[in-house]
Amino acid sequence: MGDTRRWFWLGGVALLIAFIYLLHPILTPFLVALLLAYLFDPVVDRLEKLGLSRTWGVVAVFALFTLIVSALLLVLIPMLAKQLFRLYELAPQMLDWLQHSAVPWVQSKLGLADGFWKFDRVKAAISEHMGQTTDIVGVVLSQATASSLALIGWLANLVLIPVVAFYLLRDWDLMMAKIRSLLPRHREERIMTLTGECHEVLGAFVRGQLLVMVALGFIYAAGLMLVGLELGLLIGMIAGLAAIVPYMGFVIGIGAALVAGLFQFGGDLYPMVGIVAVFMVGQALEGMVLTPLLVGDRIGLHPVAVIFAILAGGELFGFTGILLALPVAAVIMVLVRHVHDLYKDSDIYSGVEDPDL
Repeated sequence: MGDTRRWFWLGGVALLIAFIYLLHPILTPFLVALLLAYLFDPVVDRLEKLGLSRTWGVVAVFALFTLIVSALLLVLIPMLAKQLFRLYELAPQMLDWLQHSAVPWVQSKLGLADGFWKFDRVKAAISEHMGQTTDIVGVVLSQATASSLALIGWLANLVLIPVVAFYLLRDWDLMMAKIRSLLPRHREERIMTLTGECHEVLGAFVRGQLLVMVALGFIYAAGLMLVGLELGLLIGMIAGLAAIVPYMGFVIGIGAALVAGLFQFGGDLYPMVGIVAVFMVGQALEGMVLTPLLVGDRIGLHPVAVIFAILAGGELFGFTGILLALPVAAVIMVLVRHVHDLYKDSDIYSGVEDPDL
């Protein structure tokens, strides 16, 4: 009986993995909608406690979210587009600066032979590629309209996300209650304990870390723009996104900002000090204010585990796998923690021999 039950569960897990793998091209809007429902469920619960019905609470949350996102897009997209075009214009000058200034300086300091980097080949390849894509907007539009079915599918997914998220959020508590009612009665307490721990980890990471990323993106972007860096908004937003892995946003952001600042300001000391100060302040705020306040110490996901989960999910299931990677890694981490505790309490670890053996 025990073997039959074990094989039943293994078969169920295998079927679930196969289901996700076969249907992952269409799962993205549903996973994004599920993420939105999970993020906003506590807000709707609070509105319910204030006397608002569940449906009107969901409507209020979606209206506010739509208003904020629309305002940000109207402000940020034109600015980011302008900086992307500026980066495209500056790319040839940056290549020349690297070839005639930066690379010779590194060669002289390291004692390398001329032509060690074969930079001419790199520059020629990049210039050739850039020459083929002078009309960025035209390339994007041509790719977007290459297949009318693909364009229709993309628009359908875009419309589907808020619709699915609305229904999931409205019926969230009801669905959770029904799922709990299906749990085996003798295992309900243990399963709910594990679920509660997974919820803490997911809540800390999904809600907390996303807020930290957004806050750092604005801090870095605002600081770099105040310093006068032309690409400050673009670099700041990239650094904020990279902050999903601890310290990666800082390393990528300060590296890119220093290179852009060195190219823009030359040897001027004060702007470079300002760039370093922006990232030092951002890092200090992240460590002393943002992470303790918004995330806490309940994540427990090692940075290497985060990187591996994102890369593995993307390799196996594409963008759908990236969305699934961190929640699945968090759940696995909780289960591994319990398996570790069971092992420490077992006879195998303590060395006590079974008298029946």
